[in-house]
Amino acid sequence: MQLLKLLNYFRNVKNENNMVNLEVSIAAWLGKTIKLIDYFVLESLNSENLDLTKEQMIVLKRLHDKDGLNQNELAFLTLRNKSSLTRLLSKMESKNYILRKQCNKDKRINHVYLTQLGKDIFTKTRPVIEKIISTMENGICENEKKQMIDTLKKIQSNFNNKIESI
Repeated sequence: MQLLKLLNYFRNVKNENNMVNLEVSIAAWLGKTIKLIDYFVLESLNSENLDLTKEQMIVLKRLHDKDGLNQNELAFLTLRNKSSLTRLLSKMESKNYILRKQCNKDKRINHVYLTQLGKDIFTKTRPVIEKIISTMENGICENEKKQMIDTLKKIQSNFNNKIESI
C-alpha cells in the first residue's frame, strides 16, 4: 500500500515551472513499472521462502546458462560494475549459492560456479518467475507484446547510441 501511495505522489509531481507532465513521459512509466516488478519479484520470492534478491537471481540465471564465467564476463552480462558484482558474489558465496575459483593461468581472474544449493535455488525460482510473467502479461495480446518489445529495443538503442558517442 505504501508503494502505491508513493507512486501516486510521483505521478502528480511537476517541476517548479509546471513544465514536466510525468503522465506522458515514457521514462516515468518505465520507472514506475520497474519498481512494481522489483517489488513483486521480491514479494514472490519471499512468499516461497527463497532467500534471494532479484540481483542474485539474475546471477544464478547467467551461471545456469553458462557455469564458470569469469567475474568480468558476469559483470558485463548482468550490467553491473565490478565492485558491486564483487559485493553481490560475496553475499551469494556466504549463502553457499556460488563458488569462486582462481584461474590457474592468471591469478587475477576468478571463475564463478553454481553450487548444488545454487542450482536447487535457481530451479525453485522458475515457477515463481513464470507466475510473475503470467501476471505481468495478463490481458496483453501477442501483437501488443511484440510492439512493446520493439519500442523498448528502440529506447535501448537510443541509449546505446549515446554511450557509443561519448
